[in-house]
Amino acid sequence: MGGLQMRRKRIYTEEFRRLSVARMQGCHNISALAKELDVPRRLLYRWQMRIEGPVAPIAARYPGLEDENRQLKQLLAERTLEVDFFKGALQKIAARRQPNDGAGETASTTKCGQ
Repeated sequence: MGGLQMRRKRIYTEEFRRLSVARMQGCHNISALAKELDVPRRLLYRWQMRIEGPVAPIAARYPGLEDENRQLKQLLAERTLEVDFFKGALQKIAARRQPNDGAGETASTTKCGQ
């Protein structure tokens, strides 16, 4: 048998499984963790399902989340419009204050009594 090798089935202790699943919680790269532990990545996920049980979808855990998300998006859109309006107003004010003669002087308002 040229390229085929029989792989022996490894037996992992329950403690090793629990510790591995616990390390998955703070881990951002499960593939690297699997290599470090010398365990197939899919097996880690299987252990996680057995130990922690299936994870409920986020919408099922927080029933009002979609409504709250929609309200927050609406508020954000309103605030964005307000910011854009005020930015435009400030630009217009800044344009009016710039001198028209190009001499580099700052524009001034007329003073009473002169």
